[in-house]
Amino acid sequence: MYFVDNKEITDPRVNIALETYLVENKLVDEPILLFYINEPSIIIGRNQNTAEEVNQSYIDEKGIHVVRRMSGGGAVYHDLGNFSFCFIKDDDGSFRDFGKFTKPVIDALHKMGVAGAELQGRNDLLIDGKKFSGNAMYAKNGRMTAHGTILFDADLDAVTKALKPRKEKIESKGIKSVRSRVTNIKPYVSAQYQNMTTQEFRDSLLLEIFGVSSRDDVKEYHLTDKDWEGVYKIRDERFGNWDWNYGHSPQFSMACHHKFPFGLVEFKLNVSNGHIDDIKIFGDFFGLGDIVDVEAALRGTKFDKEHVQNVFDTIDVKKYFGNISSEELTQLLVFGTVE
Repeated sequence: MYFVDNKEITDPRVNIALETYLVENKLVDEPILLFYINEPSIIIGRNQNTAEEVNQSYIDEKGIHVVRRMSGGGAVYHDLGNFSFCFIKDDDGSFRDFGKFTKPVIDALHKMGVAGAELQGRNDLLIDGKKFSGNAMYAKNGRMTAHGTILFDADLDAVTKALKPRKEKIESKGIKSVRSRVTNIKPYVSAQYQNMTTQEFRDSLLLEIFGVSSRDDVKEYHLTDKDWEGVYKIRDERFGNWDWNYGHSPQFSMACHHKFPFGLVEFKLNVSNGHIDDIKIFGDFFGLGDIVDVEAALRGTKFDKEHVQNVFDTIDVKKYFGNISSEELTQLLVFGTVE
């Protein structure tokens, strides 16, 4: 495995562009580990409706970035007390296997004193029943990234104020608020790490993951000037672009959603003359395909159970959504509920 140094860049638009570049361009024949720390920002899941996930007045007041990443999953808050880890490699069929990719991090954290850290539920790392890491995945053209966050010494009050999680998500976790659910891990680490900065703790975690005692012993791929040109091109085309991060969306007259075990699915649509005129699909599910393919297939379809079912039957719905049947999607879209 190689490590890639992001040169202490804290702009989330650049860091997520760097991660995307490493997925879309195979630079080495081994997996890559990337760390980055972002200045205050909300990182939106690929299929989420940004306007419904963020507290816009608060983020405007505080100058918080909003960036839509390539992977599915839910929105997360980043700041200088939080860092992200990314395992980037060829896709060997392990998409959605969060245990495989979080194990090296959990094992390293155990050695650093966070003995109770564990993967729970779909994609969260918890300690004492509180979340300190959310994880997501993205795959394209045979390459993938499995990435997650580590709340080390973040501003947890800002997490509460910046995000607007759905009521269903809170209730599904059996908790009363986001603030009561999340925790920093700094109080849990061994004494030798207690006075470290986020950067110093990140660097110590790096050594643990590689099983070495010196930064000089970490195998590293050094990005070239050409690599950085590619990174900034992706930044400009996607993550620095308002249309990508927020996106224009027409006014929809109908909406329905349901929280499945694999994630939230929401349909917003307009129906005219008995046919689906336009539709957008939102959610925090982890899909391999681009959800616009599903939207395109549904546009123009007669809005009844038979015809909608026929469309979903032609689509590999597990690829796009997760563990769901075409019957369940039809039920939600046509009748607005799932029995």
